[in-house]
Parts: sequence; structure tokens; C-alpha cells
Amino acid sequence: MSLNLDDKKAVVAEIAAVVANAQTIVIAEYRGIGVASMTELRKQARESGVYLRVLKNTLARRAVEGTPFAALADKMSGPLVYGISEDAVAAAKVIQAFSKKDEKIKVIAGSYEGKVLTAAEVAQLATIPSREELLSMLLGVMQAPVSAFARGLGALAAKKAEGAAPAEVAPAAAEEASTEAPADAA
Repeated sequence: MSLNLDDKKAVVAEIAAVVANAQTIVIAEYRGIGVASMTELRKQARESGVYLRVLKNTLARRAVEGTPFAALADKMSGPLVYGISEDAVAAAKVIQAFSKKDEKIKVIAGSYEGKVLTAAEVAQLATIPSREELLSMLLGVMQAPVSAFARGLGALAAKKAEGAAPAEVAPAAAEEASTEAPADAA
């Protein structure tokens, strides 16, 4: 189904709006992929906050004109799916992980910070932890001293409680021993 001029302008405007907020674009060839696999890829992309769409390459080229992603236009040929994300690594992670599961998806290129990335560089980008993962790591590092201090206080309190109980038992045992000793001597 072909699009009329107004539809094409609407698609270009929609993609341009998404690209304006994006940090990363990853393009992959999807030749021969089944409907179920493409549906699964779209589901994973949606869950990760990645805008995933199959576009006509000419419309995609027009949408990236004048953006840091314009250099990617040379790689836009063939049946491509476009992964666009505001998170620097989300699009790369989703498409790279899915390409391992379904070999019919082949990462062609990507773009990050105005630089065109090869398929190997997209794979490297996919190994970087996401913003949420980095924040959780940072929070863990920040909480470690506090939790260690709390565990230390808890251990100290437990040790004092153990130390107090034997001290109370010791005088009682000494009294019992003193009362028993004369009985044995007699």
C-alpha cells in the first residue's frame, strides 16, 4: 500500500519528532523474518522504551536530515527496521539481543552522538549497562558503608547481649559452687 503525499509528510514529521529526542539509532535488516518473531521484537522494544518501526528508507532519510544522525543515511538500503531510543544503549541492547535469538535479524549500523557505528560497534554499545542499571549500581555502592555500619552495630549489640548474659550467670554459678563445696567437704 502506497502512501499519499500527506501521509508521507505525517510519517516524516512523526519520525523527525522521535529522532529529535533520540540518543541512538540502530538499523537492522529483517529479510525473511516471520510475523511472530517481528511481533516478539516489537514487544521487547516497547518494554525497553525503544521506538521500533519498519520505514521506507527515503522517508527515514528525510526524517534524519539536519540531525546528528544524517550520516547514517548512506547505510539505509534494503528492508530495514529502525530502533530509536532516548536511552543511549536501549536500542542497541534490544536489537543485538534479538539478533542472537533470530539470525534473520542482522544489525547493519547504528549512530550515537553523531558517529556512525558498525555492527561490531553496536554490539559493543549493547554490552554497556543501561542508565537504570548504572543508577542501581551507584545506589548499591552508596548504601554499602551504611549497611556495613548497621551490621556492625547489630553485631556489637548482639555481642554485648551475649556478654551480659554470661556475666549474670557467672555469679549465680559461683553461688551454687560455693554452696555445693561445703557439702562435699563435710
